[in-house]
Amino acid sequence: MSSSENTRAAALMTGSMAFFAIEDLFLKRAAEALPPGQVLALTGAAGAVVFWLLAAARRQPILSRDALRGVPLLRTLSEAAAAIFYIIALAYAPLSMTSALLQASPLVVTAGAALFLGETVGWRRWTSITVGFLGVMIILSPWDARFDPTGLFTVACVIVLASRDLATRAMPMRIGTFQVATWAYLGLVPSGVALMAAMGHSFVPPSPGQWLGLSGALLTGLFGYYAVVAAMRLGEVSVVAPFRYTRLVFALIVAAIFFAERPQASTLIGAAIVVGSGLYAFARERARAQRVAQA
Repeated sequence: MSSSENTRAAALMTGSMAFFAIEDLFLKRAAEALPPGQVLALTGAAGAVVFWLLAAARRQPILSRDALRGVPLLRTLSEAAAAIFYIIALAYAPLSMTSALLQASPLVVTAGAALFLGETVGWRRWTSITVGFLGVMIILSPWDARFDPTGLFTVACVIVLASRDLATRAMPMRIGTFQVATWAYLGLVPSGVALMAAMGHSFVPPSPGQWLGLSGALLTGLFGYYAVVAAMRLGEVSVVAPFRYTRLVFALIVAAIFFAERPQASTLIGAAIVVGSGLYAFARERARAQRVAQA
């Protein structure tokens, strides 16, 4: 894979993280005022329409058997489950804690790639993964009297997101990015309805301001979603995935400006451990890949 492709993929990943941080701002405000399941269903329906039109323009069929079997189906189901956990976390947990916990995602992906895709992971990277999980525990601080159990929704989201990312890497190249995105957004609609039913919520007509916020979430989410899928399919995982950590920087800025959040010391310390562990793991993977190439 060429360095220019990796550079483009890294830029796409960084841009997608900025868009996702802004999307979180819109979604958190919407989910605090409206039923979280309703927010999920509305954004899923709107996003599916947009990506369906883009797929049609490129002659990428949406009504295809590929959507209902194998890796594409696993990816769509993983996306839907992760979205449920995440919208609940956004509605009830501090944004700074949610964003810090999300940084464990690359470590879980690395562990999953070793366990399910047969990738070689040495003891040093397994050690970094273990240290990263200790960082997650520090962020959660279950031993503290101020323990916030809503953080567990983000942990569940991270685990399911790893399944989604691994499925993305295993996706046949003949399946287009817009097909993948459309199927994912379509999956959010029944997920949102199911969440509303499970939480006993009924539809609440959004106000004009809330419609504007939902539109902002849709636009930023669409740009971010396309960029992250394209980045994962264009560049090497070991090069591209570390740029996910830029989301934490963007999210902390958003949380401080719009929600007046001041993260606890445990959140910052744990996040630093998670990010440091992830960067070390990716550095080891990069070095291993270079040795193999030289051999």
